[in-house]
Amino acid sequence: MKRRVVITGMGAVTSLGLGADMLWQGIKSGTSGISKIERVDVSDLPTKVGAEIKDFKPDDFIDKKELRRMDRFSQYAMAAAKMSIEDSMLDVDNINRERMGVIVGSGIGGIETLETQHNVLLEKGAGRVSPFFVPMLIPNMASGLIAIKYGAKGYNECTVTACASSSNAIGEAFKVIQRNDADIMIAGGAEAPITKLGLAGFCSSKTMTTKEDPADACKPFDLERDGFIMGEGSGIVILEELEHALSRGANIVAEIVGYGCTNDAFHITAPAEGGEGGARCMKMAIGDAGISPTDIGYINAHGTSTDLNDKNETAAIKTVFGEYAYKLPISSTKSMTGHLLGAAGAVEVIITAYALKESFLPPTINYKTPDPECDLNYIPNVGINKDITYALSNSFGFGGHNATLVLKAMK
Repeated sequence: MKRRVVITGMGAVTSLGLGADMLWQGIKSGTSGISKIERVDVSDLPTKVGAEIKDFKPDDFIDKKELRRMDRFSQYAMAAAKMSIEDSMLDVDNINRERMGVIVGSGIGGIETLETQHNVLLEKGAGRVSPFFVPMLIPNMASGLIAIKYGAKGYNECTVTACASSSNAIGEAFKVIQRNDADIMIAGGAEAPITKLGLAGFCSSKTMTTKEDPADACKPFDLERDGFIMGEGSGIVILEELEHALSRGANIVAEIVGYGCTNDAFHITAPAEGGEGGARCMKMAIGDAGISPTDIGYINAHGTSTDLNDKNETAAIKTVFGEYAYKLPISSTKSMTGHLLGAAGAVEVIITAYALKESFLPPTINYKTPDPECDLNYIPNVGINKDITYALSNSFGFGGHNATLVLKAMK
């Protein structure tokens, strides 16, 4: 019999605020975390807006000496991990820490460090490059630092699957507990891509919006969408084996019951025609959960606000759900958080868990003009109260990576 896995703590650092609760309150109210970019000079870039975090004080979460050895993405991860541990009320000093592990994904890792140290190399020479350059740069360092902080000596890895990274991290952590290789996993993702180089790269790939009004820039599934909004931050969840959680009286938010992981094997950036890989991924996750497609009551879509993603994800949903797809509530919460790349999936799992717990399905804001190729119910502009049992969250990434998670309400 498979071991059951539940979410007992959640932490988030996003443009909607610090903490999972602030994230959820912003999502419920349809608040946009998108604004004009201030940290980086974007005067020579076609993209001027992003979901930038403006109120983060890292020394509220991390020792100042340690901060100097961390890229921004690791700082976000450490802060979100601290909040998730506190939210779970987990006493890390009184558990078997060899049975506690960490999987934290990142699509890009320490790109700010790379950019800064490359400038040092060019301006001051090789001898002035920081000895902490490599450990600050590598994407696995968030996972390593969290393990060091909390003494998590068990299963530990880092998933790097572009925009599917943190959904894969949570899915793999779910499987680690399910197969009895751990009792507790700290899982999620972190990303800090709002740098000049990060922005320039995505602008060159023609995947980002050129709209300058933050209130109208991110329009998932809308006919007038023209690209995604870059976000930053972290989402971390505490996963626990059900009996372990019950034995300590943990506050259980939701259960993870299904995980799908596939690849399009098609193109380095474009999704397969008709969302074929995403459809297989959803079917895999639903099959893993042991339920029928019609049991799903809500989908938190990948919904990037790009032409190719939105129409192909819509097609994939139709493939999996048939006529039921037209009755199924779907939303893209990236319309409010922006696209956190490797951290997006974890943030969206947190949102999906709240949706199940509070029987409230979040909206897709900025939806004005229907697209004939995107003709499903995207919960336009205002969320809805609805009691559901199962929800699905999608994440798709460059390289053809697909990850889907199925969550269940704890009734």
